[in-house]
Amino acid sequence: MNDEAMPYRKPLFEPGPASQPFWAGLREHKLKLQRSKKTGKVIYYPRLVSPYGPKDELEWVECSGKGTVYSFTIARRPTAPQWNDDGDYAIAIVELDEGARLTANILNCPPEAVNIGMKVKAHFQDVTAEVTLLQFEPA
Repeated sequence: MNDEAMPYRKPLFEPGPASQPFWAGLREHKLKLQRSKKTGKVIYYPRLVSPYGPKDELEWVECSGKGTVYSFTIARRPTAPQWNDDGDYAIAIVELDEGARLTANILNCPPEAVNIGMKVKAHFQDVTAEVTLLQFEPA
């Protein structure tokens, strides 16, 4: 993070026991998600218990960070004062090549250029000395 950067003033997630490895991975610019040992499916959001049953175990794996825009919307109005200066931006559901879907902003692309089926890759945005956010940009 640049020392001259403005302080980050938007709400930040506080990692809990289930999500701490996810956030630690982002800090290293790695996308780590959980995978079911029973089904082999990668899942998102981090959780303590598998959605595939109590006898299943979850393991953390590093993902490619590559995916496709599954759906999106363009935010044209701020939802809170912290976003007043952001202008329009695209919020997308990204389907990772590994199969999991997650929501993130699309950066480095005009919002009007985002489209369903667009190939994207992870963009790691260091917003504080301790927190990195996962965003996406065109691949």
